[in-house]
Parts: sequence; structure tokens; C-alpha cells
Amino acid sequence: MADKAPPPTALSALSGLWPMQAAQTVSEYFIDAWQRSILTIDVLRQRGNEYLEHTQSGTPPVLVFDYEMVLDARGFQKPANYALVRIKPDTHHTPTDANKRPFVVIDPRAGHGPGIGGFKMDSEIGIALQHGHPCYFVMFFPTPMAGQTIEAVCGAEIAFMRKVNELHPKSEGKPFVIGNCQGGWALIMLASLAPEEVGPLLLAGTPVSYWAGVEGKNPMRYSGGLMGGTWLASLAGDLGHGKFDGANLVSNFESLNPSNTYWSKLYNLYSQVDTERERFLEFEKWWGGLFLMNKEEMEWITKNLFVGNKLSAGEVESFDGKHRVDIRNIRTPIIVFASWGDNITPPQQALNWIPDTYSSVEEMRLNEQTIVYCLHEKIGHLGIFVSAGVAKRETSELASALDLIETLPPGLYEALIQDTQPDMPGLAFLDGRYLIQLAPRTIEDILALDDGREDEKAFEVVDRVAQINQGLYDTFASPVVKAMTTEATAEAARAANPARVERWGFSNLNPWMFWVQAMAEIVRENRKPAAPDNPLTALERQVSGNIEQSLDRVRDARDQMSERMFKAIYEAPWLAAAVGLGGGATGRRGPKSTTWEHEELRRTKRLEIEKQIESGTTLDAWARLLLYVRREENIVDERPYNLMRRMIDEMKPERRPTLTAVKEAMKRQAFVLALDEERAIAALPGLIPEAPVRRRCIDAARKVVSARGTPTPHQEERFRHVEDLLSLAAPKRRRKPSP
Repeated sequence: MADKAPPPTALSALSGLWPMQAAQTVSEYFIDAWQRSILTIDVLRQRGNEYLEHTQSGTPPVLVFDYEMVLDARGFQKPANYALVRIKPDTHHTPTDANKRPFVVIDPRAGHGPGIGGFKMDSEIGIALQHGHPCYFVMFFPTPMAGQTIEAVCGAEIAFMRKVNELHPKSEGKPFVIGNCQGGWALIMLASLAPEEVGPLLLAGTPVSYWAGVEGKNPMRYSGGLMGGTWLASLAGDLGHGKFDGANLVSNFESLNPSNTYWSKLYNLYSQVDTERERFLEFEKWWGGLFLMNKEEMEWITKNLFVGNKLSAGEVESFDGKHRVDIRNIRTPIIVFASWGDNITPPQQALNWIPDTYSSVEEMRLNEQTIVYCLHEKIGHLGIFVSAGVAKRETSELASALDLIETLPPGLYEALIQDTQPDMPGLAFLDGRYLIQLAPRTIEDILALDDGREDEKAFEVVDRVAQINQGLYDTFASPVVKAMTTEATAEAARAANPARVERWGFSNLNPWMFWVQAMAEIVRENRKPAAPDNPLTALERQVSGNIEQSLDRVRDARDQMSERMFKAIYEAPWLAAAVGLGGGATGRRGPKSTTWEHEELRRTKRLEIEKQIESGTTLDAWARLLLYVRREENIVDERPYNLMRRMIDEMKPERRPTLTAVKEAMKRQAFVLALDEERAIAALPGLIPEAPVRRRCIDAARKVVSARGTPTPHQEERFRHVEDLLSLAAPKRRRKPSP
């Protein structure tokens, strides 16, 4: 077979045209290119003007929803530049039901301002409003309060949660709290210190295990070591006269993908300037909202999290010094949403806190903890919060499955979301186009997502080196830097930051921009875009692709060099010995449970469960029956649960159990069956003495099981076994179910 001919180049395509046609094609392209250049510069001018207007107005949240103030932490005893606001639903959404579970969104304070969780209609806030849930948003102001610390911020967020619970005393559950990126680890601290104030938690793109990652893929984790630890953050705080400029964090994020920062983002605007203007300006309004932190706040974050990695190890102390911030204090379900396309919070950093906290799923169950994780295949870090597709699929499905997740027996699960099919059983019990399923997982499944954890040992050396360098800086350099800086010099340095210069430099403050607006108006009136098949346009896209590839190769070479340098320095035995790790670094310390604590918890839990085997209500008996029949199912999905909810709603009020009672019964009976299945089923006749009630329980359980399709032979055999026990089947030789 002959080789395929290479695609024609732009020059060959032009050479095939008549001279007049070629001249017209070239002229058409250059007119279009010139017009796009003017329009692109005008969009940058508009971005600069919007940046100045946004800054002068106090940099409010970039929410598309109206809101009202509920609590302002700037007036608290320990003030913080945080506030709790209530989102007002508009005509596009269902009226809010005060008795529905409240949703609370905590945005990241990691350089940018608040609003990423709700700057589109299809967003986390939008999903809550669409389902009629009261929605609250934790926002913050550009400048921290004097003396503000992480303690003050955490205390403010705890007060916010108490206020939400106070405003909704009759809600169907504790608030569902979403923590985006940095807001996620703040949420973990909040929930660990005040577990009674929160309901299910969603950690979206949240780094918790900062040392984790895959070799050759996650270079950002090496930054702390290559910079010598945390002292540079302290230097930046001193140069800022006690304030850390969030623009420094933004620069770090942008450096991860130079092809997008320096080329693709602007070329995408330039190549589609007729349609991309609004989307570009909408995003840049948030991206250019640069906020400040106190030096003490940033020091705490770098020492305890970025470099120290103390949160997942359970080594962060409460602010009164009396307790550790222990993730195991959280009893409500924790949902983790991460993506393989996220180069800021890879799945390993989002999930490795689980094996750091629990040695096994059994320990997780003993602690009555339910953890669900969901992994996206390719979305980037920001897409987790801003993508309309993610909001409509993953965020919406995880939020709609909250009650199902709360009904699950404690353990570890992976959420699998798939499109429905016309021939799928139980479609009548689904709302929308997706089906969410929850598959049991083990600690080994989490560890298998990593390439091993031996590489984390070097980060313990980094932590020791960082402590030494920090001490040297605090003692010798910090006093000198502080004496040389004033608020005026700090303000001048912030204004000269490239992230700000590229905005105000293209605004109307620049006199060279005055002609751009007038020229752009003329261009719009006489716009002549080139034909889509213009060969020079194709050449332009080809050149752009080559530039992107070149910048990507530079990035890859830089990242490989950084990784090799990091390993050469921090995996060297001499350095470990020099910083006091003579026996070698150990890497992760693992769960903090001691043997006697674990065994005492196991003994206490067993005694508690044994008391429940021969006792319970009709609801307990039905939950035990249903779980017994479904024990062979490796995957739980929403169809049986949704049908069960409908059946409960159709019951007479005097017989209708509350949703909370159903959830508690399901969890209780899961423990009973796990302890002694044979004894638990043999006790069913004593829990349901009346024959009519027994038949109703069997029929209701069969109906629920059938929501996923025809019961399997194994399930039918278990039904027959229970019917024999309850004397509901014709007399025959009793058969034991398959194990």
C-alpha cells in the first residue's frame, strides 16, 4: 500500500491558486489578522479597566448571584476578614425551602478573591439553588485584619456553621459543606474541631497529603525543598510590611503551565476574539482579584501544611494547645473529588490522607466513618470548580446522592457516574441523565493510585532543613528586612508585581490606550473575518501549535531537572544525618492508633452490637432483611434508594419513619450482619411477630431489590430462606443460603 501524501502546506495551497486569487486570500487573512489584533488589545484594555473598577469597589466576590450579609467576622472578638452571606435565589431557580439541608460553599483563599464556586449559573451554588436548598457562601475581604491568624479564621468559620444551624433548626440534615482547594483543608480543620456542626463534607481539589505524588508527574511538590523551605514565604511577608501578597501564589500556579500562561490563553482570545470576549473577561475578573494574607497566616500554612504535612499525620494542634486536629473526630461522610488532569492537587495529594489516618477499612468502620471519592479523568484544577460540565455531572450527582451516602454502612467507596441507557432497568427511579453508583474499596486501592510512598522520605529531610533555615532567617535576616520596609515600599512592590502590571498597564491609565477604543469601534463596524478554510489561517494555527509544543518541552525539561536536583539533594544520606535523621527518614508515620486503643474500641463496639441482635423495631428488621438479601451486591446505586424514598413518602403519616431513622437503622443493621449474619437472621421472627407485617416487609424488600432489575438466583434463595424463617412459605426442607 502506498504511503499517504502529506497534507498540503499553506504555501503549496497558495501556489495552486491563480495570482489574483492568491493575492485576495493573502489580503483577506492580513486584514482579519490586523482586525483581531486591535480587538484583542481592546479586550485587554477592558480587562485592565475592570480590574481597576473591581479594586476600587473593594474587590467584592465575583458571584453571579445576589446575596445578603449574615455574619461579618471583622467584628468578632478575634477578628478575621471573613463573612458569611446568604445567597438569594432568583427567578431562574426553585424557591428556597428552609427545611431542606443547607448548602455552604467555602472558596479558596489562595491568592485570588472569592466567588469561584458561584461565578456561573451552572456552579456549586447554582446546583444548590436549583434543588431548592438554602445556600450560604463564606467570603473574605482583600486585606486581613491586624494580627489575624489561622486560629481567628477557623474560629470564624466555626461560628458561621453554628449560625447556619441556628437559622435552620428543622432542616432535614446538618449542612452540606463544600470546600474548594484551600477551603477544603480549612473545612477539615473546622469539622475536626466542631464535628457536631457539620453534615457531609465535599473536598473539591483539596490537597491534604502534601508530600504525595507520582515521580515525573507532580513537580510542584518539590518547590518547597528547592527554595530551602519556608523562609522565602517569611521574607515575602516582611517585604510586604507584615502582609503576604497573593500574587506570589498566582505566579506559582501560572509557572506550572507556561505554554498556557504565555501563549495559549492569549492566542485563544486572539483567534476567536469575536466570540471569546465575554468568557475571557468573566474569568479574568476573578483571576486578577489578588488578595493579601498576614505573614503569620502564610507562615502557619507553609510550616504546617506545604512543608510540614502535619494535617494528614494528625500533628496539627488545636489553637488552645489541648487537642490535636484529628481527622478521625469527623463522623459525617467525607466526599473527595479529584482529577487525573489536576497538576496542582493530584489524586494522591487528595486521597493519601486516608491511609495516613486509617490502617484498614475495618478501622474506618469501627470509627463509623464513611468516605467516598470520585476521580475525573482529565479536568484541570480550576475546571473542578468552574466547569459547567463538572457542575452538571459530578457536583450535581454527588450532591443529589447525599442521603444515599449517609445511609451507607461505614467504609470506603468510589463514586462511579455513568450515562443512563434506554434499556437500563429502573430508569423510572432516576432523575436526569446520569446514574451514580458506589463501589466498595480498600486502603490498598488508594495506595495503588500512587507509585509507592518511598519517595516521601525525602520530604521529611526537607522539613528538617526548612526548620533550620527558618530559624536562621528569623534570627539574623528578618529584623534587618523589617527595618528596611515600610507600608509605602510594600504597596509600591505590590503595584509593580507583573500580575498587576499586565492589567493596569493595558487600562485607560496608559495614555497609549486611548486610540485603541476608537479603533476597535471602527473595526467592529467593518469586521471582515477570513474564511475558515483560508490556508494562512491554518498556517497560523500550526505555528501556534508548534509554539505550545516548544513551551511544553521547555516545561518538561525544567520539571525533570527540578526533580533530579531535589532527589540529588534531599535523598543524600549525608544530609539526612546532618539534620538529625541519622537512622534515615521514615516517610509517612501512618495512623496514630495504638494497639490497646484499637482493641478497646473493637471490644466496646462488639458489645454494643451484640445487644442489638435480638432487639429492634420493625424498621430495624426490614433494614436487616434488605441488607441480608443484597449482601452479594458489590455496588450500591441510587435506584433502590430512590424507590425506597418514594415508598416511605406513600406510607400513612402514623407509620411513616423519618429519613434520619432509616439512615440510622441501615447503619445499625449493617454492623449486626457483619458481626454474626446467621444469628442476626435467625432473630428476625422475634423482631416481627405479626404475620401481616412480615409479609409487608418481604414484599417491600423484594420491590426495592427489583429496582435494579430482576433479583439474582442468590437473592431469590435468600428471600426463600427468610420466608421459611418467618413461616411465610409452604412447608418444605429448609435450605441454607450460599455463603
